[in-house]
Amino acid sequence: MAFHGLSLAPLNRIPVLSDINRSKGRGGHFFLKGFSSMSHTDPPVVSVHPSRAMVDEAFKVQVENLPPGSPVTLHSLHQSEDKHYWEAFGHYVSDHRGTVSDDLSCGGTYTGKEAMGLMWSMRPVPGSREGLRLRKLNVCIPQLVNISVYSGHVGGGFREQDLLASALTERWYMAPGVRRIDIKEKGVRGTLFIPHAFNIVRDHPQVMSDRVGLFGLSLGSIVSISLAAWSSVPRCCVCISGNHTHARGGTIGGVFNEFFKNLHKVRMDENNYEIWRGMGLPIPDDISQKVDVGKISCPILLVNGDDDQNWPTVECAEDMAQMMRAAGNEHLLTRLEYPDAGHLIEPPYSPHFRATKFRKDGQKVILLWGGTTKPHSDAQEDSWKKILAFLQQNMYSSSGPRAKL
Repeated sequence: MAFHGLSLAPLNRIPVLSDINRSKGRGGHFFLKGFSSMSHTDPPVVSVHPSRAMVDEAFKVQVENLPPGSPVTLHSLHQSEDKHYWEAFGHYVSDHRGTVSDDLSCGGTYTGKEAMGLMWSMRPVPGSREGLRLRKLNVCIPQLVNISVYSGHVGGGFREQDLLASALTERWYMAPGVRRIDIKEKGVRGTLFIPHAFNIVRDHPQVMSDRVGLFGLSLGSIVSISLAAWSSVPRCCVCISGNHTHARGGTIGGVFNEFFKNLHKVRMDENNYEIWRGMGLPIPDDISQKVDVGKISCPILLVNGDDDQNWPTVECAEDMAQMMRAAGNEHLLTRLEYPDAGHLIEPPYSPHFRATKFRKDGQKVILLWGGTTKPHSDAQEDSWKKILAFLQQNMYSSSGPRAKL
């Protein structure tokens, strides 16, 4: 299972993305001369509202001053912090007022009425290296995305095209007033928390000790599930693409050692991408090789994709449910499963990554995560809303951490 982080969030003091006083800017825009083939009084203008928002907030793109019935292409472009370019585009036709707004895309990297298609359908520009993944390296600065409009239905070569107008939008990962704190004590570094990291967070002067939750993705979910089983302190736990099958009391290094004992079970698909889910099968019957989830005493939410090709997370979720049912604590379990979604279920509007580069034993390989772009993106949007609702119920409820969705 590939490594992803674990977060321990004191949600009463650090606001989540959708529970903040958002800093909304005006719909910033500028326009360039063009459209010479179509006579019109005013030049085209593209605007994005809000132009400054959190990454989980939808925006609205509008193009005005087009001749009625004109085919145009909306295009998004982002240069990542590792200097790679990502793009998406949709084909539209202006209405009788010469406007494009909340309309159907008839082609491009997405189709239909998709307000955020310019974000979730982003992909590396043609000619980029295989297996790239868009990562935010510094959450203290915004993701800058340029939204442009072109005449006609353009399918590529945007750098060689004359754009009609463009607008810049800022996508923020940190809400105003939130501080990033690096923890460097007792062997804990960064955002990966081993069991005695939980006490560090709980005992922090800005954290209410009875309002700490756990959130883990992929390998980080192993730590989350383990902490939920070993401690009675967590208020609730959210695990995305989780796994509970590893030796009790083992270390993360030990978990990797167990994984690599099963490398002979790795399969390759038609593109020579590695499929790891076989390494986790069958789910062990030996309870000593699993986290004792029967001891979990807080609400836990499992989020999985049915097309997860990296790990048998759906099978893990079913086994966890059986173990909790036998222990009499299944009422604490909530499960979300999404058809055609893969392993990397991230915040809404994040691009879908079916396969990306990964370093294994010092060698670069490409792992197959799974998922199909549109249903995977829908799963990200739907699960995020339900995750926030789950955290809201169980972190803020004065009646105790026993509420479910």
